[in-house]
Amino acid sequence: MKRLPVSERSWTAARRTLEGHIGVVEAVAFLPDGTTLASASSDRTVRLWDTATGQVRQTLEGHTIGVRALAFSPDGMTLASASSDRTVRLWDTATGQARQTLEGHIGVVEAVAFSPDGTTLASASYDRTVWLWDTATGQRRQTLKGHTNAVTAVAFSPDGTTLASASYDRTVWLWDTATGERRQTLKGHTIGVRAVAFSPDGTTLASASSDRTVRLWDTATGQRRQTLKGHTIGVTAVAFSPDGTTLASASYDRTVRLWDTATGEPHQTHKGRTSEVTAVAFSPDGTTLASASSDGTVRLWDTATREPHQTLKGHTSGVKAVAFSPDGTTLASASSDRTVRLWDTATGQPRQMLESHTDWVRAVAFSPDGTTLASASSNQTVRLWDIATGQPRQTLEGHTNDVTAVAFSPDGTTLASASYDRTVRLWDTATGQPRQELKNHTGWVTSVAFSPDGTTLVTNIGAINLNTDIMDSNVQPQDSTPAVAVADMWIKHHRRKVLWLPLEYRTNVFAVHGRRIAIGCRSGRVLLLEFNSL
Repeated sequence: MKRLPVSERSWTAARRTLEGHIGVVEAVAFLPDGTTLASASSDRTVRLWDTATGQVRQTLEGHTIGVRALAFSPDGMTLASASSDRTVRLWDTATGQARQTLEGHIGVVEAVAFSPDGTTLASASYDRTVWLWDTATGQRRQTLKGHTNAVTAVAFSPDGTTLASASYDRTVWLWDTATGERRQTLKGHTIGVRAVAFSPDGTTLASASSDRTVRLWDTATGQRRQTLKGHTIGVTAVAFSPDGTTLASASYDRTVRLWDTATGEPHQTHKGRTSEVTAVAFSPDGTTLASASSDGTVRLWDTATREPHQTLKGHTSGVKAVAFSPDGTTLASASSDRTVRLWDTATGQPRQMLESHTDWVRAVAFSPDGTTLASASSNQTVRLWDIATGQPRQTLEGHTNDVTAVAFSPDGTTLASASYDRTVRLWDTATGQPRQELKNHTGWVTSVAFSPDGTTLVTNIGAINLNTDIMDSNVQPQDSTPAVAVADMWIKHHRRKVLWLPLEYRTNVFAVHGRRIAIGCRSGRVLLLEFNSL
């Protein structure tokens, strides 16, 4: 590789990407010594991973529905898994064999926690109860009842004498683990409580809620000490630092916040993903890269310095596609706000706003002479626009589902449009009349392009030879893979794997210019790679 991507200030510290689950990963937990990570998935399995190598050590199978939660025993010899199949399973971490299946809940089991001495397991369920189990025998010791809605989380105090349970009923209950009696009911949250955690000395309990707050409680009196505000969406998890002076909270707002537990003041906010990159395109001379975002903006990047030199603002919703004019002086952006905007690439100023589509605009393309712009919409139409005046010339109708892509032939006389209706249509650009409907695609057609000589039409489904196949509207597209593509975790060149992509860089949004490849990531990052040869 000739040029590596420049590390960003917010560059991920990820060491490994662990792959293997075929469903959503619902929970993870580390073995106490840190050598093993357990992951639970909706694919009904639990996997144990070697944290040094990233290799799977064991795949634990037995649950009949997705696995929701995990907890290791303090000695690391046992793993508990909670499932939507209403059971808890105890596994031998050395052999991967199931030791016990704990049955009795009549609802999804949402959370599990071991007591500090490992002799008791608590399980929380949508059936509104918490059960305490003897981990040696698998027998139930206590059934804790009182919550009026699903119980979402459980945590033992450091001395094991108290159990905290959180519920969608907006309360946290503190229980005496010896007697099963309720000690305190902590009220104050206005929406369901999602998580609880004890401080290392056991004097404080933190509760996280969908009401966007974290509350700190005195465990002796049940009185609220602090209400921590700052998250903009529900808070999903909380954890104390080992010395108890800092609390971390995670939220659906894509941030982790660190709080001073003495004052309730925020220490830091660690931002997660920014808006997703939805499209990228190189200028004809390759000196500029345009990246479109779901936040409604477009950025223009200098490919030599890799710095942004313009941010184009104006769309009121996500930008779905971008395209440069043949001379590179104009950029067209298509948006779910139902408009197309034309921008001066030198100044970043808007030139025109093209309106008339009644639904999302999904794609745009300039004619070879730069005088016409085609726009494709979810309203099943294609429009041809006069670039000089911004007025529509033609409305092309015929597709029966969203139009997803458009491309002009090299001579500009024909426009191809692709659609979710599994067809490609060819249009006369002078008259707006349909020339051909190419059917028999095996799925949604989401991309379309002409070969440089105009004899072949390439879609995501395959390639069509226009010289021999054009008369057959039911032609079966032949398999065609672009010379350079981003697919199946790899950058590929003529199907040959060139560069493996970590999970956070995988996307269908990419552009190629010579030996350069630009990748737009869901994290908001734009990755620009340059190879010695391809």
